Amino acid sequence: MIDQRIVEPKHLFFEAERKKRFITGSEAVKEAIKRANVDMAISYPITPQSESMHLVGDLFAEGYLKEYFRGENEFAVMSEITGAAMAGVRVFTATGGPGTLRAFEMFPTWVGARLPVVCAFLTRGVNSPLTIQPDTIEMSFMLDTGMLMLHAEDAQDLYDMLLKAFIIAEQPDVHIPVGVFADGFFVTHTRETIEVAPEDIKLPSYNPYSSPVPVMDMVNAPVRQMRDPFVMKSNFISYAAHASWQQEVLAAGERARKHIDHYLNGLVESENEEADILIVASGTAVSQSREAISIAREQGINIGLVKLKSIRPFPTEEIRALTKHAKAVIVPEFNRVGWLAREVKSAVNNSDKVIGGPRVFGGMTMPVELILDEIRRCL
Repeated sequence: MIDQRIVEPKHLFFEAERKKRFITGSEAVKEAIKRANVDMAISYPITPQSESMHLVGDLFAEGYLKEYFRGENEFAVMSEITGAAMAGVRVFTATGGPGTLRAFEMFPTWVGARLPVVCAFLTRGVNSPLTIQPDTIEMSFMLDTGMLMLHAEDAQDLYDMLLKAFIIAEQPDVHIPVGVFADGFFVTHTRETIEVAPEDIKLPSYNPYSSPVPVMDMVNAPVRQMRDPFVMKSNFISYAAHASWQQEVLAAGERARKHIDHYLNGLVESENEEADILIVASGTAVSQSREAISIAREQGINIGLVKLKSIRPFPTEEIRALTKHAKAVIVPEFNRVGWLAREVKSAVNNSDKVIGGPRVFGGMTMPVELILDEIRRCL
């Protein structure tokens, strides 16, 4: 293994001197995992995440990971990740688009088993006709799995969120998986300047005995992962046991708020929130919104921005407070269903002022003119 010095998360995240690197989002994944003290990574190629996991494989060859291999398919990868996490090791993988859907059964399983898996979802289209282009529709399918969901605007977010996701997921009062989502190609294949911590430091190792459920070792029998035999029966006790466990998983997601708030400096980020017109966005829609806002301000139009970093847990109270005085709330998205607009409408007091759009999908870019058109209509 490469000789790296273990440091406290606080030092790696906030105090260590960073160096600028001009790299792609896929390379940002590699840089994050290089410092994450990951024990095992398992991969299966699917565009646009293939390059990121190929680069993680290079880390294994260089000695930064103890184990790395390719699974038979996406479902197999997520099943193998499950076993590794149950055995008490820090694991990482990535997928996207059809890979997310093929492996979908395992994501609520990770949650129910209280596994602190970190998975990068590098999103793409899933609709026919086949496309490998960016689209965030798969995020709408993931909203109710129980997984924590962070959405990166750019490669810097992707690097930071991945590293911090391990520490958030492994908190004893949380201990559920974290999905770090980034818009495929827009982030993964775009080169930009990001700041990274020194290569010679890494996070502390994962302590599996901090888990709220027994780790599978030579002392704790694997059957304990099923809690107790009565859960498998068809009777009132089994129903109550399963229902109470789902409630506990939801509570764990809520308990994650304080850790996300601490490590990501808030679930949301806002600027000029007193404006009559606000744009609420996540992912690369934030970047396009920033450009549209800049042009609008040059034209004398006062616009504010709310960037959502966390999708699950959803920042309901923050959005409600920030949009309280806004006359219009614009929600641009890279998908056809408008899942984020639905979430925002459920949070604000007056849903009629939420404008679900503009939306582009199937790999289309979002010209800033589309956002500006919505702004002008609000005027």
